[in-house]
Amino acid sequence: MRMFIATSHLPRVSLLRPLAAILIGLLLTTGAAIAQDYPAKPVRVVVAFTAGGTTDMLARSVGQALAERLKQPFIIDNRPGGGGNIGTENVVRATPDGYTLLVGSVGPIAINQTLYKNLSYDPLKDLVPVVQIADVPNVLVVHPSVPAKTFEEFLAYVKANPGKLNYGSTGVGTSSHLSSYMLSQRLGVETLHVPYKGANALNDLLAGRLQFMFATIPSVIQQIKAGKLRALAVSSLKPSRSLPGVPTVAEKGLPGFEAGSWFGFFAPKGTPASVIATLNKNVNDILPQLEAQMIREGADPVGGSAAQYAKFTQSEYVKWKAVVESSGAAAE
Repeated sequence: MRMFIATSHLPRVSLLRPLAAILIGLLLTTGAAIAQDYPAKPVRVVVAFTAGGTTDMLARSVGQALAERLKQPFIIDNRPGGGGNIGTENVVRATPDGYTLLVGSVGPIAINQTLYKNLSYDPLKDLVPVVQIADVPNVLVVHPSVPAKTFEEFLAYVKANPGKLNYGSTGVGTSSHLSSYMLSQRLGVETLHVPYKGANALNDLLAGRLQFMFATIPSVIQQIKAGKLRALAVSSLKPSRSLPGVPTVAEKGLPGFEAGSWFGFFAPKGTPASVIATLNKNVNDILPQLEAQMIREGADPVGGSAAQYAKFTQSEYVKWKAVVESSGAAAE
């Protein structure tokens, strides 16, 4: 007599457990393979600003070190425009396979979604933080024609000349603009903002057509050393190792004043966690060898975990959202 066993009567657990084990094994094997093989071809690193700026300089320094370490080119692709939005969106729309990365900064990541009302993406949701490269404080610099030799003298000079001083920035809503706005607000004085596109602000400051501005240290450190600009204070809570002896705004009578720039790697949402971990580990490993160079050029290396960087970018968004809204700054 033939006997038939209805499989539908078998316990489901007995069928699912082997299948689940196989699937988990495949996933783990695939993830390990991706981590082991990455990168297997050149990696494109998008910089959302022009060549020669702070973002570009840091991307090239770290990219070169990564290329030497991982034996694949890390190719810098400058995509300027829209206050950093064009290059940032290019990465948001890229295939999330680890072969298109962004070196992002405070503007495109933490400021622009408040400043630009019609962004088609959210950098905090559509990008994955990988690792912070560096903090770059802004430094308050004045043209030598300004009689102030110290930050205290500058405060007195500004208060004695309300509405008569012009300050430049690299654009409406940039860290450069908002730092000066915050200072004017804290002092309760009126100053005139003159926005520029990129480095043109520095050119007019050097020519004496502007009296002061907050600029990233790497963009002005050579002019400071050459005596073409006078550094009065940095915008970080701690003194910068790049400009020893220059005080912080906070310690000179404006406690809590903090308005700097920062830079780090991001990847498109959906990039494998193993790739993020590989990049994070290798950037952390190479930062010590770049430390002396970065400090000499005006940046403070940071590093840390991807989770720390994600938490930091969220807190920066909250901080700058309040400043942008208070300033009334808006961009089309």
